[in-house]
Amino acid sequence: MALHLTKVAVGCGDVDILRDRMAGRAENGTAPIWTRYRPTRHAELIGGSLFWIIKHRIVARQTIVGFEEVDDGQRWMVRLDATVVPVRARHKRAHQGWRYLNPGDAPGDFDGMDEGDVAEMPSALREELSALALI
Repeated sequence: MALHLTKVAVGCGDVDILRDRMAGRAENGTAPIWTRYRPTRHAELIGGSLFWIIKHRIVARQTIVGFEEVDDGQRWMVRLDATVVPVRARHKRAHQGWRYLNPGDAPGDFDGMDEGDVAEMPSALREELSALALI
């Protein structure tokens, strides 16, 4: 199984804002983000996911497609699948940069689950229901 990362979605108040941000960056099915340092375990991350933290909760993920060096080694581009997938929210303390997340600790996706159209709910409603432990 592939390893995952967690990262704070700085400036995003909810999943809809994150989804819009990634849609604006999307090109050929991928959306880039940039980091100063390539993760040491980058080979294990390809095929894993980047889990986004918003308001101290892991709320969404994107599949990691690959890494690419830019600016003569000064920065690295992390290529993500452009699709932002909502996950079952889980508390996660905010941190700087990114952190590794083991596959067994990763929250499950909402899509394809028996809860009906939970993934299609407005993010504010989904967050409220999740905070009340109803979903």
